[in-house]
Amino acid sequence: MSPLLRAIKIKKEFSSPAPTLLFENVDLIVNPKESVAIVGRSGEGKTTLLHILGTLDDPTEGSLEIKGNQVNAFNRLKLRNASLGFVFQSFHLLEDYSLLENVLMPAKIARFATGRNSKAYNRAHELIERVGLMNRINHPTRLLSGGEKQRVAIARALCNDPDLILADEPSGNLDRSNSSAIHKLLIDLTKEGKKGLIIVTHDTELANSCDRQLLLTEKRLTENRPIL
Repeated sequence: MSPLLRAIKIKKEFSSPAPTLLFENVDLIVNPKESVAIVGRSGEGKTTLLHILGTLDDPTEGSLEIKGNQVNAFNRLKLRNASLGFVFQSFHLLEDYSLLENVLMPAKIARFATGRNSKAYNRAHELIERVGLMNRINHPTRLLSGGEKQRVAIARALCNDPDLILADEPSGNLDRSNSSAIHKLLIDLTKEGKKGLIIVTHDTELANSCDRQLLLTEKRLTENRPIL
C-alpha cells in the first residue's frame, strides 16, 4: 500500500524577531484509512506543522510527498486542490453564502463544473445529506449554529474527494455532544472513503479515537500512548 503522505526530516525555524527553532527531524507517513492525531502543548508548533503537511507553509528543511509526488513550487497548488481537504478551527465559511455554495467552493476554486447535476453538485448534495444538513442547504451560513458550521466545513473539505483530510482543532469551539458527533463523522468518513486523516487536537477523546497519536514536544514528533 502506497502512502498518501510522506514527510521526511521536516524542520521549521524563524529568523525574526529572534532566531527560533520550532521543530526538526519530523518524519511522518500516513496511509489510506489511517487517522493520526498530533497532540502537545500550545506553542509547540502543531498548527504550523499541519500547515506544512498541507502545503500551506514551507519547511525550512526537509521534503514532503503526496501520493508519491514530491511537493514543489510548481505542483503545490495542483496537489493541494486534487488531494487535500482542510477543516479549520474557525470554520472560515463565507457567512453570506448559502450552505451549498460554501460546500461547492473548493470545486469552484479548482475550476470544476458546479452547475446542477454536475459531478461536484451531486457530490455536494451527498455530503450535505451525510452530515445531516439537507434542511439547511439554502440557508446563509451566518444563521447556522457552531456545530452546524463545523459540519459544513467538513462537507466542504470533502467536496473535491481529497485523499487526505487535515483538521485543526475541529471540535475546539463545540460542546461535548457536538464534539463527539464531529469526531465520529471524521473517523467514519476517513474509513469509508479510504482516506487519510491528520488532526491537531487538545481533545483527549478525539486523539484516542484515532489510529495513532503523535506528540510534538521539545522540537520532536514522537509516538504517544493513548491517554486513558
